[in-house]
Amino acid sequence: MEKIRFGLYGYGKVAQLHATALASLDNAQLVAVCGRNLQKAHDFAGRWNIAARSSCEEMARRDKVTAVLITTPHPLHAEHAMEALRAGCHVIIEKPMALRVQDCDAMIALAKDRGLTLSVISQRRLYPATQRIKKAIDDGLLGTPMLGQITMLGWRDKAYYESDPWRGSWAMEGGGVLVNQAPHQLDLLSWYLGPVAEVAGFWANVNHPYIEVDDSAVAVVRFKSGALASIFVSNSQEPGIYAKVHIHGSSGASAGVQTDGGAMFIAGRSGVLEPPVNDLWTIPGQQHLLEQWKQEDSAFFSTIDATWYFFARQIEDFSSAIMHGKKPMVSAEESREAVKILEGIYRSHASGSIIRF
Repeated sequence: MEKIRFGLYGYGKVAQLHATALASLDNAQLVAVCGRNLQKAHDFAGRWNIAARSSCEEMARRDKVTAVLITTPHPLHAEHAMEALRAGCHVIIEKPMALRVQDCDAMIALAKDRGLTLSVISQRRLYPATQRIKKAIDDGLLGTPMLGQITMLGWRDKAYYESDPWRGSWAMEGGGVLVNQAPHQLDLLSWYLGPVAEVAGFWANVNHPYIEVDDSAVAVVRFKSGALASIFVSNSQEPGIYAKVHIHGSSGASAGVQTDGGAMFIAGRSGVLEPPVNDLWTIPGQQHLLEQWKQEDSAFFSTIDATWYFFARQIEDFSSAIMHGKKPMVSAEESREAVKILEGIYRSHASGSIIRF
């Protein structure tokens, strides 16, 4: 079977999980890694028996890489994506797509100009529980989705922030809970409710005095459809409680998912402790299915390694999209909406005003 030749840009903890995911696929093959620290690239390459290079251009030229998966710190996503696109490679980026909407726009424009596929890792869209909500919305079972809620109550300790030199600073991480942990839930919210129109919000550092960035944020969002949403995200609840996304429709019906439970997953340091499950479902005639779905999803969860399984499913789809000239399941245009929200909250906090897109 034909395989898309992948290179990794970055060699950190999440890159190891993506390498594991790639090794499981029939339509993709990891052949190279690049980064600014060649010694770290060589160490990573030795573990996976691949080439270590200094740039995307070198991976494309010497290793025939046609797709690059970017796992570098958040402020570098846009720069490294543009570098890979200019080298003629398709690109899939770890969340968030970028820190500014204007960077997303530049990446999208360059990908279109070069005829290349651009996507963003959003593996929580592939959970059975999140898929059910999307299907219910698409089937009109909630009427028009009009209200959304994100509640994320997590925890990150001092050891976490000391585990990598880039964590916890504006310059090297680009933000805190909004940039690192919340993008998955922000992506689901915009996937369900559509393009963002306005954002107003605030951030705070509740109990992490040793970092510069936010550990908590609250916001309200108005979508172009007229839908409204509230956002409450935090890394200040020890040892971590849950993360949930709930959608309420014009029909009066509601659907929700607990995407994370308990102490939340940290790449390279912990596993996914609890299965993602639907925790709210009031669609007429389907309420009785909630317990059945919880049992089914828990049983499925016990058969996989959730730290990389859903990465593999998305990379598999991305590779197929390249091969067949179709759109990937997660488009860059959709991923741009989560960036609108996180950038909007930071800008709203700084200016004290509503940010309109």
